[in-house]
Amino acid sequence: MTVQRLNPPTLAPPVQDLYAHLAIGPPGGRVVAVAGQVALDRDGVLVGPGDHAAQAEQAFANLRRALEGAGCRPADLLKYTIHVVDSSPALIEPVFAAARRVFGEEFPLVPSTWLGVAALGLPEWLIEIDALAVAG
Repeated sequence: MTVQRLNPPTLAPPVQDLYAHLAIGPPGGRVVAVAGQVALDRDGVLVGPGDHAAQAEQAFANLRRALEGAGCRPADLLKYTIHVVDSSPALIEPVFAAARRVFGEEFPLVPSTWLGVAALGLPEWLIEIDALAVAG
């Protein structure tokens, strides 16, 4: 299934070309909702305590695994939201660099939202990423 990505000329260009304004799923596709993924490895051990970039990389890797579990690829993403504790503009590049390491050439430029938050579910979690995708 092909997700169409658009940036209407009536909107400002995406900041730092890190996303698209719109993602439109194909007719007949099933929407897949992915719960917030944090930096826990397969055994439930936190990866990168105190390190936003390391936690982002594990959270994006978990997102990728969740997508694969639903039969989806990164290209099937419709949207994701990154929740960041102690957010600052200096974290944007390291977090998106982590996404590029995980997704490589498949890094999806889809609608995304960056939310600075006071806390997540556990105090040691610094990054959480939830998403919507479309499965064929």
